[in-house]
Amino acid sequence: MFEKIRNLAAILIVPVLSLVFVSRRPIHANAEGLPFKRVPSPPAAQPPADLVIENAIVATFDENHPRASMIAIRGEKIVAVAYNISDAIKSEQTADVEALIGPNTRVIDLHKQFVMPGFNDAHIHLFSGAYAKLQIDFTGVRSIAEFQDRIRAHLKDYKRGEWILGGGWDHTLWPEKKFPTRQDLDAVSPDHPMVFGRLDGHVAVANSRALKIAGVTRNTPDPPGGHIEGDTKSGPTGILEESAAMSLVYARIPSYSTEQRRRAFQLAMDEAVQYGVTSVQDNSVMDADDRANYGWQNFLILDQLKREGKLKFHITEWLPFLAPVSRLEEMRRFGGSSTPENPGDPWLKTGQVKLIMDGSLGSRTAAMLAPYSDDPRTSGILEIDPDRLKQMAIERDRAGFQLGFHAIGDRANRVALDTFAAVLEANGPRDRRDRIEHAQVVEAGDFELFGKLSIIASMQPAHLLDDARWAADRLGPERSRGAYAWRTMEKNGGRLAFGTDYPVIPINPLRGIYACVSRRMIDGTPKRGWQPQEHLHSKDCFRAYTVGSAYAEFEERRKGIIAPGMLADIVVYPKDLNEAQLEDLFEIPVVMTIAGGEIVYQQAKP
Repeated sequence: MFEKIRNLAAILIVPVLSLVFVSRRPIHANAEGLPFKRVPSPPAAQPPADLVIENAIVATFDENHPRASMIAIRGEKIVAVAYNISDAIKSEQTADVEALIGPNTRVIDLHKQFVMPGFNDAHIHLFSGAYAKLQIDFTGVRSIAEFQDRIRAHLKDYKRGEWILGGGWDHTLWPEKKFPTRQDLDAVSPDHPMVFGRLDGHVAVANSRALKIAGVTRNTPDPPGGHIEGDTKSGPTGILEESAAMSLVYARIPSYSTEQRRRAFQLAMDEAVQYGVTSVQDNSVMDADDRANYGWQNFLILDQLKREGKLKFHITEWLPFLAPVSRLEEMRRFGGSSTPENPGDPWLKTGQVKLIMDGSLGSRTAAMLAPYSDDPRTSGILEIDPDRLKQMAIERDRAGFQLGFHAIGDRANRVALDTFAAVLEANGPRDRRDRIEHAQVVEAGDFELFGKLSIIASMQPAHLLDDARWAADRLGPERSRGAYAWRTMEKNGGRLAFGTDYPVIPINPLRGIYACVSRRMIDGTPKRGWQPQEHLHSKDCFRAYTVGSAYAEFEERRKGIIAPGMLADIVVYPKDLNEAQLEDLFEIPVVMTIAGGEIVYQQAKP
């Protein structure tokens, strides 16, 4: 069957658009007879610009004109750019930009600071990150004792009987490397129901009171696609694996009020723009929260903030794959969506329908073709029956939805690719831009299908900063060669779109650039990098975070590069990132972030 899929994919190849911005202007030829784009002067009658950036080192990411020195912005768009082509042309273009400076134009002299397109994070969970602002953060906790101490330090913030929530713990950092238990939480306080999610979002630990409220006992069966750790003698340990099991407890937690959600989201938004993020592709409308309406309340809050002019970056919101098609169509009608011909509202719209197919490597719930090398008792969890998935995918594709599957293990990735091939066979070719989110472990023979089926690999390089500590143990030497395989993915025609998976990973994109180029952990080890053959050059890492991410959401005609007609989404750094030492990337601050022509973040002056 799989060979049939490969042959079918080779025949029914879907044409795709170039990642390079294509100008609608005429193509001319240079002295060597090679085509180039003529850079026209702006008409003299143009209104003045609202903002002009001058004296800058600009990396445009436009392959036809990679460097520039001045940018003119009117409203939400770039209207003119002074490219570094030749002294004569540069002088002429500089004059053209200067001609757009009017009495009310704000001119910013950047004194040779570095400018590039704003980052487009291709995979985040906005409201999870926002809610984390209201909860206990266990990031970096190094032992179960420190885990308990962090809870104790917050007990004073809660009334007796109130739920205590949090996340970000990682048991692989602890000496015993074991999951916490309900007894560990009970020892801190039996008076509060508690539940705390692991940093990957695929495992949570609940205390006895929370389990009692949820009705989870030693006799509770595993829900389909989930696992309640425990046995008939001692009962549940408190560990709940995957959303099907975690939701038994999370569904009992009182919802945040609209005002709490708004405040939390604004905190998360402020954090993102501080790191140069001007666009996000978000998975906050999920089955796990607000189950009655598929988390649609989250989108309605975003829509309200947009109408109030309070969004600081552009948002494409994903929809829950498992919702009925009729409900998905209602959401799409309200929120709009993207196609190559109609990119939709630049500030807020709906995007792909997304399904979580498996778990994570760290918790050994990613679905693998063979058992884990360090625990042969398990090969992970596949959360949906493959035949049911194909049927649902064909139906949603027929309704015109872009498909996206969370797939980390090699089995999950194979099932996802098999499904995309079935969709192509059933519904015929079109510009789908279907995606696999994470694509962390891929069997060697399956990489070619990313190119043949025109599948976007939406990956998060910064995961390597944590996972390199234990990934080789989970996978063994053979499977490790197909893990986080960015170069192999590109060689096989898979299009890369980079993101962070925030709040699983901090939203700072430069962490991902460091991982993409070095394949080393934060401490600089291993020296040559883990599976170093899979590293990318910095130029390709940056492009996957800008141009590639824009393409993945049908936005390449207005995002990803600095050029006239594109959205004015720009980030400024104090120095050229291309000349920075890799180990310095973690410390380089953003000077300014501009989204849609508005300065949404500016570094405070000392």
